Amino acid sequence: MFSHIMVGANDVQESKIFYDAILGSLGHESGLVDDKGRCFYRTNSGTFAIGKPIDGEPAYHGNGITIGFSAENSATVDAWHSAGIANGGTSCENPPGLRGGANLYIAYLRDPSGNKICALYR
Repeated sequence: MFSHIMVGANDVQESKIFYDAILGSLGHESGLVDDKGRCFYRTNSGTFAIGKPIDGEPAYHGNGITIGFSAENSATVDAWHSAGIANGGTSCENPPGLRGGANLYIAYLRDPSGNKICALYR
């Protein structure tokens, strides 16, 4: 359904360090920065990207928006969360754990620009 998701970042290099760590914990390659300073993480199922807003205004998080990344197991969710905290992210909501009647193992973070993201094992 989705071809790509892009989030705004006030400091792309700081955000790249954060996303390299958390996406690396999920088995993805480091992001590639293009000549416009945007960073892309490409997979067979889609692309995740970070970049400064085109309008020149500061990046800020969307209220009510969460971007979820798939994880292979609960240990991977925990590793994702730890990598995020160690690389400039902030834990939000509850600690990593079971949700949804014990059907979902999930963790939430805010990235360095305040975007809300999660890792989920179903």
